[in-house]
Amino acid sequence: MGMAAEDTRTVIDPLALRRAFGTFLTGVTVITTVDSDGKPRGMTANSFASVSLDPPLLLVCVGKSASSYPAFTGSDRFAVNLLRDSQIDVSNLFASKASDKFASVGYDVVHTGAPVLTDCLTWFDCTMHEHVDAGDHAILIGRIQAFGTSPSAPLGFCRGRYAQVKDPLPPGWLSSNDMIIGYLIEAQGQVLLVSDGKGGWVLPTAPRKLVNGRLPVTGGGELSLMSDDTFLYSVFDVSGHDSGYLIYRARLAEPRGALALPTGYRFFAPSELPYDEIASTEVRAMLRRFVRESEHGGYSIYMDSHDGGRLATVGAAQPWVRHAQT
Repeated sequence: MGMAAEDTRTVIDPLALRRAFGTFLTGVTVITTVDSDGKPRGMTANSFASVSLDPPLLLVCVGKSASSYPAFTGSDRFAVNLLRDSQIDVSNLFASKASDKFASVGYDVVHTGAPVLTDCLTWFDCTMHEHVDAGDHAILIGRIQAFGTSPSAPLGFCRGRYAQVKDPLPPGWLSSNDMIIGYLIEAQGQVLLVSDGKGGWVLPTAPRKLVNGRLPVTGGGELSLMSDDTFLYSVFDVSGHDSGYLIYRARLAEPRGALALPTGYRFFAPSELPYDEIASTEVRAMLRRFVRESEHGGYSIYMDSHDGGRLATVGAAQPWVRHAQT
């Protein structure tokens, strides 16, 4: 009888391996699904990766010791919600053993019925393509049915703690195939612009929904806007871009002099606006209109159209009034 082959497998220290894995800087996600009773379930995870563009696939890994493991492996759908840099509390909530993790966060259903967090950096709504047993985890491969993103900064994680990712958004970057939300922000008669990193200027942009009237800014931080003085101002397309533009005029809620602006943000007096350094013809025209209308205190809404656009005069801003639906 021959001798048994010697087991040459290397013994790996799991704790040391975990620390080595932890040196890879990742984002932070909350993965969500619904269990067999239709109850939303979710957990924090950073084992996430894109897999394929055609077909559109991604993957996440779920530990077998997680209380939500049966819900995820038994479901035909799940969503991956990438967190933005101010959502450490959301990450901690979904990493906890709280009985109702969804009580204090906004969520909705988009395509599959899996809960999608309404205020995250990016979300992917997926049907289950395949799940693969992999040691003490399961790999969930999802086929993306819908997704959305925003220009916020991501929440990072490295060496077992949260990490700040500085200036992750290239100046002037705009998402495609979606409406770009821009803000024409005024403070004490001056207008806020942002450097595009190429010697030019653009308007500040934001996620589709502001939280408590606060506008996230590139590199971290927020600007507080007056909710009763934020109104739709212009809707238009730009030649060569997939995205349409929604521009709101807004007023800063705090004195300009008390505000520490991030690098690249600057207020301009109307007479000093750098029109020649703004690449978009449409934005230049809109700013010139805003300056003219500001002088008279009456405003209009511009709506783009195939034959040159329309202006609807709306007059001076009025406080919001709540109307009951009947």
